[in-house]
Amino acid sequence: MSSSSAVLINSRKKGIILVLIGAILWGVSGTVAQFLFQHQGFSPEWLVVIRLLISGTLLLGIAYKREKHRIWGIWRVKHDAFSIILFGILGMLAVQYTFFAAIHHGNAATATVLQYLAPVLIMCYSAFRAKRMPTLIEGIALIFAISGTFLLVTRGSLHTLSISGLALFWGLTSAVALAYYTLQPLKLLANWGSTIVVGWGMLIGGIFFSFIHPPWDFVGEWTLPSVFAVIFIVAFGTIIAFYCYLESLKYISASDTSLLACAEPLTAAFLAIVWLHVTFGFAEWLGTICILSTIALLSVKKEKSTLMVSEKVEYKVNQS
Repeated sequence: MSSSSAVLINSRKKGIILVLIGAILWGVSGTVAQFLFQHQGFSPEWLVVIRLLISGTLLLGIAYKREKHRIWGIWRVKHDAFSIILFGILGMLAVQYTFFAAIHHGNAATATVLQYLAPVLIMCYSAFRAKRMPTLIEGIALIFAISGTFLLVTRGSLHTLSISGLALFWGLTSAVALAYYTLQPLKLLANWGSTIVVGWGMLIGGIFFSFIHPPWDFVGEWTLPSVFAVIFIVAFGTIIAFYCYLESLKYISASDTSLLACAEPLTAAFLAIVWLHVTFGFAEWLGTICILSTIALLSVKKEKSTLMVSEKVEYKVNQS
């Protein structure tokens, strides 16, 4: 194995570890958020605005300590300034609010599984951009995704929903938001790094949302568990999780990042069932398996493509 191949493998391992850490923390924070909404009376709007403002400020403080005045440089480039505003509102704010709203109207397990329809949306978008039809594997993944969503939200019945219409709406919207969140900031990350991009994205999203729901407009019950829950969501479920997720994009592709992040719905489903006693019947589990199977299918497709490219590169090197 050449030294360049070893570097690529190590970089890929680093990316995989980063995205798994972020996904697991995200999954735990979703279940913790459900606890705050359903047992402590917190509103998703307050939690989102506080989460964004505090986390964004802290991340920018960390970025300033490391990179000094470079954190302001993003505003001196017109295109990057416009992109970071879009990312903050349509990416960072959207992915957090839609996810928390889905949890509020349903539960963390269902919300996270629905959100992870995002890889299928990214696949469809990639095929559209390339002006091609989906491959056989992609087509099968799409059928699995549709079937899984149907089973998850209806329990196999054509006449009723097992979750509220709002939970379904916000869950599907969160999948769209996550797809956008994954694809949109790639150039920003390459130019400015994840700390600056995530920090500004959170602060912009928090400031924008403050005009809709001021941070002082609080509803809920402060107890010792709720204090620890908020701290966990802000520190681990936001700063560390989002940082790891976006930092992983330096080492692996956006598609790989979304696919490996399937650890989040598994974590959220496990905790919601064990801790909050959410009921998951056979149909819900089958739907979850179908949706996660799309991730496995697309991952195998991506791995095969990567191996084919690697073999071609290795052949050319050997022939040189």
